[in-house]
Amino acid sequence: MTSKRDYYEVLGVDRAAGDREIADAYRKLAIKYHPDKNPGDEESVKRFKEAAEAFEVLHDQNKRSRYDRFGHAGVENMAGGAPHFSDIGDIFEAFGDIFGGGIFDDLFGGRRGGRRVRRGADIQCEVTIELLEAARGVKKRVKFQRHRKCDDCQATGAKNGVAVEPCGYCGGRGQVIQSSGILRVQTTCPACRGGGKVIKEKCPSCHGEGYVAEPVERDVVIPAGVDDQMRIRIAGEGEPSPNGGPAGDCYCFIHVRQDPLFRRDGSQLICRVPVTYSQAALGATIEVPTLDGPDQLKIPPGTQPGQVFTMRRRGMPDPRGSHVGDLHIQVDVEVPKKLDSAQEDLIRQLAQLEHSNVTPHRKNFLEKLRGYFVADGDDQHEDQGKP
Repeated sequence: MTSKRDYYEVLGVDRAAGDREIADAYRKLAIKYHPDKNPGDEESVKRFKEAAEAFEVLHDQNKRSRYDRFGHAGVENMAGGAPHFSDIGDIFEAFGDIFGGGIFDDLFGGRRGGRRVRRGADIQCEVTIELLEAARGVKKRVKFQRHRKCDDCQATGAKNGVAVEPCGYCGGRGQVIQSSGILRVQTTCPACRGGGKVIKEKCPSCHGEGYVAEPVERDVVIPAGVDDQMRIRIAGEGEPSPNGGPAGDCYCFIHVRQDPLFRRDGSQLICRVPVTYSQAALGATIEVPTLDGPDQLKIPPGTQPGQVFTMRRRGMPDPRGSHVGDLHIQVDVEVPKKLDSAQEDLIRQLAQLEHSNVTPHRKNFLEKLRGYFVADGDDQHEDQGKP
């Protein structure tokens, strides 16, 4: 599909629908469009995944709230927000237990050795780059933590020499069946949490978890044009699967540091450049900053404060295509805070030509002092000449 449909439309429910109504709607669609019931029908596969994606968002109160406010964009950029199902087994792993796994056990594949193969969990990391790096693209070394198999117990979680026994509650199946009349519901065993085994004595190195945390460093290639809060998927670098399935992914969230010269708006860049009054009035060729270094921009006579000049294809590239944005130069006419006498005289002459009322010339302290003594001396001289 070229564009995503509204999630409420996908499930066929009202925006005020409750959790039960949303779950029932998804269950019906999952059975209707399951690939095993529609062999060779690609449209059914698409509808099946589309319904799973809609339910993944709407059954989670936090994601649903963001979706109601911001639409698809509200969940695509949040950690763990955008649904990611690599295959049909992922969908069952995510939602099978919600509906009582026994109902879907015969419909969903993805089993190995009598138990479902689960994909490892996704993790995330962060990296901060400069605007110029975002414009050019860059390779960065990122650090994050994930788990690996414990060397002492080889991921069994049991202390060396201590046997791992089948779970007595579920008989080693990892699932328990509850029956009530004609209803038969299969759920994850609460004793072994679906593992089918119990440990008599835990491994001291991993405390019975079978995995220990380790720091990891990887190179991530950041494409040109990436924007703040975008994320890059590093496939297969997430948590390992607990039972032989594929590893999860690591999502690297990008932070683009604010630039002192340029303000970004998508692929567009805005830069404010100061010019003098004479340059704005008479026109000039000024030097402006660009991502490629200083460049020349010609402004015409009569340029107004705040006027914008566009330099085509000098902005940010689009990471999803060949489009390059523009650089917009906004002119700020600077008014000097102090003038020397020559500048003041010229501007006063201009004001006279324009018939503009301006503040009279103000004498400085020395001028006022000199005038005071001269005036006082003149008065004394006149007094001496009187009879």
